[in-house]
Amino acid sequence: MEDQEDANSNLKTITSRHQVGRVQQLLSGEAQYLKYKDPQKPLGARIKDLMKRMTLEEKIGQMVQIERTVATPDVMKKYFIGSVLSGGGSVPAPKASAEAWVDMVNGIQKASLSTRLGIPMIYGIDAVHGHNNVYNATIFPHNVGLGVTRQCYCEFSVLKDPQLVKKIGEATALEVRATGIPYAFAPCIAVCRDPRWGRCYESYSEDHRIVQLMTEIIPGLQGELPANSKKGVPFVAPGNTKVAACAKHFVGDGGTTKGIDENNTVISMNGLLNIHMPAYYNAISKGVATVMVSYSSWNGKRMHINQDLVTGFLKNKMKFRGFVISDWEGLDRVTSPPHANYSSSVQGGVGAGIDMIMVPYNFTEFIDDLTYQVKNNIIPMSRINDAVQRILRVKFLMGLFEKPLADLSMANQLGSQEHRELAREAVRKSLVLLKNGKSYAKPLLPLPKKATKILVAGSHADNLGYQCGGWTISWQGLGGNDLTVGTTILNAVKNTVDPTTQVVYNENPDANFVKSNKFSYAIVVIGEPPYAEMYGDSSNLTISEPGPSTITNVCGAVKCVVVVISGRPVVIQPYLEKIDALVAAWLPGTEGQGVADNLFGDYGFTGKLARTWFKTVNQLPMNVGDPHYDPLFPFGFGLTTKVTKN
Repeated sequence: MEDQEDANSNLKTITSRHQVGRVQQLLSGEAQYLKYKDPQKPLGARIKDLMKRMTLEEKIGQMVQIERTVATPDVMKKYFIGSVLSGGGSVPAPKASAEAWVDMVNGIQKASLSTRLGIPMIYGIDAVHGHNNVYNATIFPHNVGLGVTRQCYCEFSVLKDPQLVKKIGEATALEVRATGIPYAFAPCIAVCRDPRWGRCYESYSEDHRIVQLMTEIIPGLQGELPANSKKGVPFVAPGNTKVAACAKHFVGDGGTTKGIDENNTVISMNGLLNIHMPAYYNAISKGVATVMVSYSSWNGKRMHINQDLVTGFLKNKMKFRGFVISDWEGLDRVTSPPHANYSSSVQGGVGAGIDMIMVPYNFTEFIDDLTYQVKNNIIPMSRINDAVQRILRVKFLMGLFEKPLADLSMANQLGSQEHRELAREAVRKSLVLLKNGKSYAKPLLPLPKKATKILVAGSHADNLGYQCGGWTISWQGLGGNDLTVGTTILNAVKNTVDPTTQVVYNENPDANFVKSNKFSYAIVVIGEPPYAEMYGDSSNLTISEPGPSTITNVCGAVKCVVVVISGRPVVIQPYLEKIDALVAAWLPGTEGQGVADNLFGDYGFTGKLARTWFKTVNQLPMNVGDPHYDPLFPFGFGLTTKVTKN
């Protein structure tokens, strides 16, 4: 009767023929009117209407996120699965096209839409420096480089180009949507306090103020939060140009002891709030849709079961109203060894306030466990309802109910020239010039484009995979030039020098080769191999061979600039005396042309360190402001050069 009255009232104001026809159908009894499917209804009313129609099984299904490889149509329909993801490197086919991605996502979505209530699933992916799992996507510099792009170490309130990270968010959203995906697990707003951590390159800075500034990527991904929005309410602009974002990993993931991944962050509440929490305030104030919980512990308690912080602080004190998601098998890893007492972990994690659980394979065990606990009053139904309301809120507000299926209208955004130019700009602005000449009076950079013969050397000079780092096409990253489309630094040099200049490439030349060839100068590109979480932890932070040998052989015989490709500061002090010029290029991504732009003076170096560059690992952890601060290059350091026309 209530629906009938609503329909009569709405008929007076609806002008769309489609909507008038729908209401007329209702009045004539030809179709069932479902309030939750009516976009004219208020968000709260739609959520309430859908919730009252849902069974326990349908509600628990919404809380489950599974990997695409197990997301068969039968699974989606039988278990009412609410979300699907691509793990790192999980793709429909090698070098899959945008069309292949769209077809895959839509195939899974159609199964969800065929269920009793037709609740769309939400597909998520780790697009952490561009749409990095996808062949031919634009790969932007990792966050460690983007943190460099602010104005200077003394002006935290001003970005040199306040739109740069926002534009990167906008471009990333377009490329993610090009493949039919509406949800990105980004940005990582960790404050990395120890570069021995293998995820340090996912952090913008050791200083929370820079990380706070970089949350401007969120409105780039999601769209600008409307004026007068309520505190903590998530926002994703409807349509097919924006994606739901995910602030991660809540909280303190960058502060673990000795930088060990998933380890314990030992810090007072005051320290946690002053260093690791501030960027979450910014993220929530910008309408971030989701927050991912950290594997790490805080003072011995796993974050995945920390009710005081997840519910008490994030949801209640900070008023966050989006949904909280676990990390990959996050509940399993509550115990050591993992999965040792899974029922207890489910109780602890869901009870702590996690709304969506990234299972991703063994989902039936989770569903059975949670169902049992709810039916036996171990977990209250109110906790389930809170989780499902939050998940539905995000799905409704981003327009998934109105447009659940993707099309190919955005396919041309994948790896577009405009996005590659933006990435090239980001590379230029993320480079830090640490040394320029053996003496201040005789700088080496900018390099002359016109020279008789130059040498390009080093393991990273002609290796696109090394240039991009981890989380590129595969989880841990790959070496080589065939993993995706881009420009290596070697090719960038060849593109930039005068046509009369001979460019000789030798990955690891011996000293005799260098001395006998009478090179005008050399460009040596060395660094770290690709890595990601767990495998990237390093206790020594040394550049592996042949990097040091290449520096010795080349820089001992000819003027050289060394370009370091790394996800963090590495041991460089032993080689510094041999080097004429030194550039920290971090992990620049596919657009290596941005490196050559600065080396040859088409653009000037402007980047300032967002991380302290240590002398020896024995000093670690060492961050700006520490009493024992004695760096090789201090936080905020960075030489500048002028644009030259040579």
